[in-house]
Amino acid sequence: MRTCKRLPCLAFAALALFGGSTAARAFEGTSSKKQPSPFEQFQTGARAYIAGDKAGAVASLIDAANRGHAMAQWKLGRMYAEGDGVERDDVKAFDYFSQIANAHADDAPDTVQARFVANSFVALGNYYLDGIANSPITADPERAREMFSYAASYFGDPDAQYNLARMYLDGQSVKKDVRQAARWLGLAANKGQRDAQAVLGHLLFNGGEVPRQAARGLMWLTLAKEAAGDQDQWIVELYDKAMSAASEDERASSASYVNAWLKDRG
Repeated sequence: MRTCKRLPCLAFAALALFGGSTAARAFEGTSSKKQPSPFEQFQTGARAYIAGDKAGAVASLIDAANRGHAMAQWKLGRMYAEGDGVERDDVKAFDYFSQIANAHADDAPDTVQARFVANSFVALGNYYLDGIANSPITADPERAREMFSYAASYFGDPDAQYNLARMYLDGQSVKKDVRQAARWLGLAANKGQRDAQAVLGHLLFNGGEVPRQAARGLMWLTLAKEAAGDQDQWIVELYDKAMSAASEDERASSASYVNAWLKDRG
């Protein structure tokens, strides 16, 4: 189960409404005195999108993207990848994400725009995993691993960390290494990545390839289950199975761990 989602969408909305910051403008692209700047066009497009006018949003976002505004490129990439207000076109999405990765790979990881750059690397990694049908973009798991590894290591992106962990778990383009997978899962899980929390919890609860820590595993499964959406039935199933197999002591310890984890982040 690969992932590429969450926080960037919230940040996009916030920057659309309150995006006059230096950091946002630094991501702007080239402007001209004779027409709205790329940043202004991005804001126009983003506000149209939020208002439900996706056709109007696309026109403004394309203008901004063509002049180098990376946040507009990112939003168009997501829209084409999901068929959101446009006909789905994975090749166009791939192209927009590639433009961002090529131009902004060295952006500082603590900037506002870093999450969009990291998310673009994750999106590219997902495309390289399976390729795009009827296009020159073929499956290249090694390239996918490079994309995930860069976003996971340099940007500390939790979705990238989860996807990289899955590759180590599955032995895809790398030698299978469950302990290495658990390390990446732990990094992502501590950032609230629910898929990572569920998989790490499952590994720890069952043990075998990693030392068994049933209560700690049940803690992660509980946190993942609480964050699960309608599309995450697999998480609920893992939680239910572990909960039914856990002892009373394991359940009690797990509840204490959950409360402590939530308190630390409260």
